[in-house]
Amino acid sequence: MNLDLGLLGAHLREHEVTPESAAEVERAGYGTLWLDASPPADLALAEELLDATTRLVIGTSVVNVWTADAETVAASYHRIEGRHPGRFLLGVGIGHREVHTEYASPFDTLVAYLDRLAAAGVPADRIVIAALGPRMLRLARDRTAGTIPCMVSPEHTRRARAVLGAGKLVLPGHFALVEPDAGRARAIARSGPAGAALGVTNYAANLRRLGFTDDDLAGTGSDRLTDALVAHGDPATVATRLLAHRAAGADQVGVFPLGDDPIATLRAVAHAVGSVDPHTGVKVL
Repeated sequence: MNLDLGLLGAHLREHEVTPESAAEVERAGYGTLWLDASPPADLALAEELLDATTRLVIGTSVVNVWTADAETVAASYHRIEGRHPGRFLLGVGIGHREVHTEYASPFDTLVAYLDRLAAAGVPADRIVIAALGPRMLRLARDRTAGTIPCMVSPEHTRRARAVLGAGKLVLPGHFALVEPDAGRARAIARSGPAGAALGVTNYAANLRRLGFTDDDLAGTGSDRLTDALVAHGDPATVATRLLAHRAAGADQVGVFPLGDDPIATLRAVAHAVGSVDPHTGVKVL
């Protein structure tokens, strides 16, 4: 692995990012920009964002095995690597049974997809998978450069590091909302992806493994669960909570910005992280 991913990654969906905003994310100090929500197999947007920046790594979080043909993805990887060597990381995921009617045998399907990528010449150390449970984490360890999970707490990061060991990437994503009022922050969090995702089977199962209960998962989530999944407060508080993943063994902390202006949230978080010791989470005076 020769990519410089940086301490922070920015997670944005296609409608939230442009070449201009990617350059802004780069100027804010992010090492990686992750394209979320099943980008298409041609990876054209990833290439546009690389064209608009100079050092930023672009990753996918994640291409979906049900919607992105492996051979097309592999051809896209080689095209991008040829133009921007060392600046692209391919994140792959199995999707959700609630979305894909063909969803079946997720582990075997993902293994077969990785086999197809390998046959097409995509190096294993340029792939990460969205692994949550122990079996998928072991697959990430054995077949790829690591894991890029979301909807997780620092406790999951500790467990993932224990499974993957040293030398593999653990790249958790965490929701971030700059909102000092806790009640308002929780309401915003529950009305967005953090609340909606609780109805997704694999996320819910993973949260139960982490000790959350059916009461926590009911509706759009308890205060305890919302606070675990969404770092909210003033920028310094958000930064400290995000960096708990670093202390738990993460190589990078991915920031999923919530609120009306995701780029402004990303800027505020990056500025605050710059004033907090990334190893201790203590504000630097």
